Amino acid sequence: MAIQTPIAPSVAERERDGVTSWRVEQLLAAGYDAEAALVLALDRDVDLHLAVSLLQRGCPPDTALQILF
Repeated sequence: MAIQTPIAPSVAERERDGVTSWRVEQLLAAGYDAEAALVLALDRDVDLHLAVSLLQRGCPPDTALQILF
């Protein structure tokens, strides 16, 4: 039986994961639910500042998602 060693994530992968986590935190704090925050955070084409701004200006999260996608 061969021993498998895990491959450590690259610096770029760790940085990307850190940015994604930060984006999720910002979106959750703005008022998106966990699923919407993750979907938005993973899509780098979504402008985080616009996503947060929409909710700050009173846009319901469901409507904001329609605008952003």
